[in-house]
Amino acid sequence: MGREKILLDTDIGTEVDDAITLAYLLANPDAEIMGITTVTGEAAERARLASVLCRIAGREDIPIYPGCENPIFVPQIELYAPQKKVLGRWEHQKEFPANRAVAFMQDVIRRNPVEITLVCIAPLTNVGLLFAMDPEIASLLKRIVLMCGSPTYTRYDNTGETMSAMEKSDVIVLGSKGVIENNALIDPHATKIVYGADVREHITCGLNVTSQLIMKPEEAEGLFRHPILEPVLDIAREWFKDEERVTFHDPLAAVSLFHDDVCLFEQGDLFIETDSSLLSGFTYWKKKSDGRHRVAMKVNKEKFFEHLFEVF
Repeated sequence: MGREKILLDTDIGTEVDDAITLAYLLANPDAEIMGITTVTGEAAERARLASVLCRIAGREDIPIYPGCENPIFVPQIELYAPQKKVLGRWEHQKEFPANRAVAFMQDVIRRNPVEITLVCIAPLTNVGLLFAMDPEIASLLKRIVLMCGSPTYTRYDNTGETMSAMEKSDVIVLGSKGVIENNALIDPHATKIVYGADVREHITCGLNVTSQLIMKPEEAEGLFRHPILEPVLDIAREWFKDEERVTFHDPLAAVSLFHDDVCLFEQGDLFIETDSSLLSGFTYWKKKSDGRHRVAMKVNKEKFFEHLFEVF
């Protein structure tokens, strides 16, 4: 069995968990990163942050493409990449191809039919546009794995309502309470396109499970010791200036891809609300034996952290 060929779509630079996910994939001998695309405001700064980790890992060969900065129809509320503050302290790639991210994803998938796992840990603008531009492309994926949605409207990490990257709005308040999840609400129309796509295996890890995976600053200081994790800890220290914990939302999607003892999944359908201005991005879950989506309903926290850190 070969290595898992992965395209990573990320908004690295807002919270710290995207950087943890990328570090995990870079350190995981079973992962072959075929490319990285970034999305939301300051996409090029996010690409530079991704290049920091790739450079330290000795993987400057991994293509990195800044993607879409604005949602398909609604205004952008994830305007900034606040963790770009660390770029002055780390070597990184400065320039990237512009306006090529979606075409790059299409090219990699078409050159590797039914071999690519698309790991999406960000608002789904890039992927939604890809699926809309090339309706056949979803069927050419091996699988798609998402950190997205709030299937049970339960959140465990007591997130505050102030996010430095976000323009304030009522939907952010709902997101902080677990009613709606950021990746789903920031571009709800793209989210709807992605969840309506005909993918062989459509996997979701939502707030109901990811928000249980919490670490305090002192724990991170003790565990983030591998060279690839040094810039991640630098990013985390910026994050800890505003938040007293890190929640491992995005890493769960990646870790569960390689280990079947981390999450308990159920089969069903996730429907995305787009008509309501207040609840746009709301995910309605219906369990169904022949549904098109596999959604995580339980997480083994001990197994998650064990598998996450064993690669470092």
